[in-house]
Amino acid sequence: MPFRTSIPVRFGDVDHAGIVYYPQFYIYFHEAFEDFFNDLGLAYHRMLDEQRIGFPTVHVETDFKLPLRYGDSLDIELTVPRLSRRSATFRYAGFRHVDGRHCVTAHITTACVDMATFRSREIPEPVRELFQRFAT
Repeated sequence: MPFRTSIPVRFGDVDHAGIVYYPQFYIYFHEAFEDFFNDLGLAYHRMLDEQRIGFPTVHVETDFKLPLRYGDSLDIELTVPRLSRRSATFRYAGFRHVDGRHCVTAHITTACVDMATFRSREIPEPVRELFQRFAT
């Protein structure tokens, strides 16, 4: 079962055409990523600031299917289709809240790094366990 969260489309998210400007989707995906940690008991800001563990993006693949407009909400389902010792790939499937239509899918690979050195490190066991709960 995927992790689920909902992100509202705000006025500043849309472009002159009146639809969400495509880079904004990556902000939505990162907000879902933060919700994933925070809602499941691992405060993301503490991991960054206290444990000094980060997950920078190293690869992205995205398919855009339907536009979103100001006032819509994007329901995002997050799963983990690939998990290694030092990286993970997250799948984000986005659905327009009002009608459930599929709008966007992204696969985003992140590397686990030591925030002091930005060198690769192994994913800590509590984080790995969280990721495994949503493995597909």
